[in-house]
Amino acid sequence: MRKGLVLLCLAYVLSQFFRAFLAVLTQLLQDDIGATADDLAFASGMLFLSFAAMQIPVGEALDRVGPRLTAAVLLGVGGGGGAALFAMATSPTHIAFAMALIGAGCAPVLMASYYIFARVYPPRMFATLGAVMIGVGSVGNIASASPFGWVVASFGWRETLWLLSGLSVVVALGLWLRVEDPPKVAGNLKGSVLDVLKIRALWPILPLILVSYAPAAGVRGLWVSPYLGDVYGAPVAALGTATLIMGVAMILGTFAYGPLDRLFGTRKWVIFGGNVVVVLACAMVAAQPALGYGAAVALCAVIGMFGLTFPVIMAHGRSFIPAHLTGRGVTLMNLFSIGGVGLMQVFTGRLHAASAGASVDLAYPYQMLFGFFAVVLGAGMVVYLFAQDRLD
Repeated sequence: MRKGLVLLCLAYVLSQFFRAFLAVLTQLLQDDIGATADDLAFASGMLFLSFAAMQIPVGEALDRVGPRLTAAVLLGVGGGGGAALFAMATSPTHIAFAMALIGAGCAPVLMASYYIFARVYPPRMFATLGAVMIGVGSVGNIASASPFGWVVASFGWRETLWLLSGLSVVVALGLWLRVEDPPKVAGNLKGSVLDVLKIRALWPILPLILVSYAPAAGVRGLWVSPYLGDVYGAPVAALGTATLIMGVAMILGTFAYGPLDRLFGTRKWVIFGGNVVVVLACAMVAAQPALGYGAAVALCAVIGMFGLTFPVIMAHGRSFIPAHLTGRGVTLMNLFSIGGVGLMQVFTGRLHAASAGASVDLAYPYQMLFGFFAVVLGAGMVVYLFAQDRLD
C-alpha cells in the first residue's frame, strides 16, 4: 500500500503541475499556433471544468471498482493522451481539447488517495495524511514555473509535452501495478451521491467547503500579481518573488494543519480559527489596500497559509459518511471545493472589471475583491457554526 501511495503522490504532483504550466507557454503558443491569452484562459478553464465534471463518476468508480483501476486508466488515457494531443496541437482548439482530457485524467488522483486513507487508516490520521499528500503534491505547482521554463527553453515545448505524456503513462502503469484496493465493504450495501446529500450532518459543512479554498486559490492563481503590480508598480521579478512566497506559505500551511485536529482534540474549531484569520487578512486589505508593499505581500502569504484548511474540512465531512459511500462522499466534497474556486474566479473577474470602470483609483477594484472574499467566507463560517464536531 505504501508504494502505491507514493505513486499516487507522484501522480498528484503531475496533477498540480498541469493546473499551472500554461503560463510558461503563453508567448511560445502565441508565436507557434496563434493562441491568444483569451484562448489559453479558456483552455485552462476547460481543465477545471472537466476535472469538476468527472468527480461524480469518479466517486461511483471508486466505490464500485476501486482506486487502482480508476486512477490508472484515467491518468493513462486522460493525462497521457491529453499531453500527447497538446504536443501535436496546431490550433487553440486542439489545446482546449487537450486540457479537457488532462483534467479528466487528473480528476481521480487525489480522491483515490483520500479513498484509501478513509478505508484503510484510522480516522484520526485522515487529516494528517491528506495534508501530506497535498503538501508534497504542491511541489508540482512550483515545478510548473521556472523549472518547467528551463526545460522548455532547453528542449522545446512540443518535446517537453511528449515527455510529460510518457511520464503520465509510466506513472499510470505504476498505479496499475502497485496500488492495492482496500477490501470491499461487507454486505450488499448500495447507494448514490443523492444518499450522501441526504446526510444532514454535511449540510452546514458543504457551504464552507464551497468557499474556504477560493480566497487562497484565487489570490495565488489570479490576483496577487495584478494587485501588487497595479497598486505598487512592482516589477516582474518582484511579482515572481511574491508569488513564490505565497506558494511556499500555502505548502507550509497544508503541512501545519495536518496534525492540529489531533493536537487540539477538535476539527471544527481548528477549521473555524484558521478561516477567521483569512477573513481578517482579507478585510485588512479591503480596508487599506495601499498599506505598503511588504505588508501586502505578508497578508497575501497569511491568506495562503491559513486558507489551506481543505484536508481538515475533508476529514470533518468524511467522518459522517458511511464506508460504502466513501468514494461518492469525498468526490462530492471535492466537487464543491473545485467548483467553488471556479465560480469565484469567474465572479471576481467580473467584479474587478466592473470596479475598475467605476473608479480611477487603482486600489479600488482590489478593495472590492478582497472585501468580497471576506464577506463570502464569513457567510460560510456562520453556517459552519451549526456543524457537529467529530474526530472519529
